[in-house]
Amino acid sequence: MDTRNDGKTPGLSAAEQQDVDRNQPPRAAVLHEIIRTQGDQELERSVAALWWSALAAGLTMGLSLMGMGLLNSRLPDGEAFKVIASFGYCAGFLAVILARQQLFTENTLTAVLPVMSKPSLKNFGRLLRLWGVVLVGNLCGTLLVAYVMLHLPIFDSRTDQAFLEIGRKVMENDSSQMFAKGIISGWMIATMVWMIPSMESAKMWIIILITYLMALGDFTHIVVGSAEVSYLVFAGELGWRDFWQVFAGPTLAGNIIGGSFIFALISHAQVRSESGTANKNADRAVAPDPRQIKK
Repeated sequence: MDTRNDGKTPGLSAAEQQDVDRNQPPRAAVLHEIIRTQGDQELERSVAALWWSALAAGLTMGLSLMGMGLLNSRLPDGEAFKVIASFGYCAGFLAVILARQQLFTENTLTAVLPVMSKPSLKNFGRLLRLWGVVLVGNLCGTLLVAYVMLHLPIFDSRTDQAFLEIGRKVMENDSSQMFAKGIISGWMIATMVWMIPSMESAKMWIIILITYLMALGDFTHIVVGSAEVSYLVFAGELGWRDFWQVFAGPTLAGNIIGGSFIFALISHAQVRSESGTANKNADRAVAPDPRQIKK
């Protein structure tokens, strides 16, 4: 009689073993399927629904600029206080993600997985449609909120100056730095999207952790950054050519590469490799032993 227990802790009752099984974290394949299903649902949404949700997200992301500006203007100067002010960056992401509004950099992972799972011209066309509508909606929202924050008598002069300093800090990067930092930013947002389904109860803290680190690292993000940099444009300190060529173009390319071509591709490859191994093991388990087949 085989008394081996395959390395399991001896003495566990059936109920205790069920508790162990129930508390196992979901496999990568489960997370992949959750996000793929969400992405497929997003790809099916109408243009009007995507547009209004994306526009709302762009407006809401103004909270990140607002949060950092208000904190910077009310805290003393110094690097230690900049660490505290960076928490303001989290505000827009928290509001957008918890409100389930369309954010472009989320869709560099969510909407890409259905295309990777079933590559076809139709799915690729649906992806480009979603990306185009959401990106334009996000940018329209951020440009509008930046214009309003500058031209309406909402904030005092010290806060207005803090908004300008935030935009100037972004534009200290050249186009290659915008691109490189955009890759890291896209990868971090994709990581956040991947983590949330396995820790739904800690969703708020995951968002805060990832976006706070983005702020500390000064990583460039196409949506938040468009509010920060367009504020400079509307204030007359920067031209639209620099906005598009130095900031927006390189940052957008970096975000897409970091979120889609690095994180999504690697995650998809991991799940497909596990699936292939599982199928081979299943085939071996059901295959009859040729030595037991009677001639």
